[in-house]
Amino acid sequence: MKDKVYLQHIRDAVKTIEKYLNGFDYDSFSRDEKTVDAVVRQLAIIGEAANNLDPKLRTKYPDIPWRNMIDMRNFIIHEYFGVNPETVWSTCKDDLSDLEKVIEKILAS
Repeated sequence: MKDKVYLQHIRDAVKTIEKYLNGFDYDSFSRDEKTVDAVVRQLAIIGEAANNLDPKLRTKYPDIPWRNMIDMRNFIIHEYFGVNPETVWSTCKDDLSDLEKVIEKILAS
């Protein structure tokens, strides 16, 4: 049951990021400090939720980059001033759609 809540947090954070990025291209995103901060916060939520999942669940779905999510959260929290908007943008644009789909499948099972 606890895992379901964390998976829902991941899904919800992805949806929130998609909403925040709607209408942005990289240039406008990188110049909008509030949106960068908001997206970074949601990525931290994703990593925190992934970290709190039961390791058995993470092992059951080895194709999901759980470690990358957790590592990004740790970097965001501990090295905040080193967060690169380009990395944030590419993570959001390249990875989150697939993540949302697989999280939805897990939640439906």
